[in-house]
Amino acid sequence: MAIVTAPSVASARTGIVWGLLGVLAFSFTLPFTRIAVETLSPLFIGAGRAVIAAILASLALILTRQKLPERRQWGRIAVVAAGVVVGFPMLTSFALTTSSAGHGAVVIALLPAATAVMAVVRGKERPPLPFWVAAALGAVAAVAFALVQGGGAFGLQPSDLLLFGAVLAAAIGYAEGGLLARELGAWQTVSWALVVASPLMVALTAFSIAQQAPTAGGAGWASFAYLAVVSMFLGFFAWYRGLAIGPMSIVSQTQLVQPVLSIAWAALILHEHITWQTVLGGAAVILCAGLAVRIRMRRP
Repeated sequence: MAIVTAPSVASARTGIVWGLLGVLAFSFTLPFTRIAVETLSPLFIGAGRAVIAAILASLALILTRQKLPERRQWGRIAVVAAGVVVGFPMLTSFALTTSSAGHGAVVIALLPAATAVMAVVRGKERPPLPFWVAAALGAVAAVAFALVQGGGAFGLQPSDLLLFGAVLAAAIGYAEGGLLARELGAWQTVSWALVVASPLMVALTAFSIAQQAPTAGGAGWASFAYLAVVSMFLGFFAWYRGLAIGPMSIVSQTQLVQPVLSIAWAALILHEHITWQTVLGGAAVILCAGLAVRIRMRRP
């Protein structure tokens, strides 16, 4: 068992690179979910993509002859599964039936700060006060940017409550998964989480199919395939590796870039109009994220 502690500056930079690769993969999730829910039920999308990912995970675990996790680790794997396999995909799928991809990025922009808080609580990390100031400014900038780009929808809707729940679920799953990845490995962690959640997700998928047979065009199925293979599986390879290298309070801040990317993809894929606020907001988000990372890397 190899547990990473007190990462050096070089290893922290490596963690950031892996984290950014994960963020890039996840940045397509909201736009593609928005496309998928146009023709497929949110229950089928949220559960079905986890079933496909669980099949891929099972094959990977079997072909590489991975050992079973220790008994004490199964409970932690269940926490990861509840957060990132069940909670986040299901809640965002239902939220995006009424919310736009741009508005979804409003609440999801809170995820880096939430993950940093969970890293402090669970991972016992203690970043300095300037880090929290920079992280808070980044979160505010990301939320303000997404709100402006999304039309300034300040009213709290049912979809917002679902998205807030998704943020909380993902933050818990990210923090616990980042710690567990130091023991099991990055892709092994998400793979075992998918396996643990598979009985529930298979049952929910079967129920959704019985209620309404899934029918979609090429764009709908292609979006669903991306959500299943990349958002639900391959993206976590990079993301959990970055969190495992850590510190999680640093790597989590790379996700401040995700609202910028998500709205950019929404503009390209969903033909949303990009304004000058996009450029200024994106610059502010990236600047604050970079400042937070530099502050944390300079402190032991």
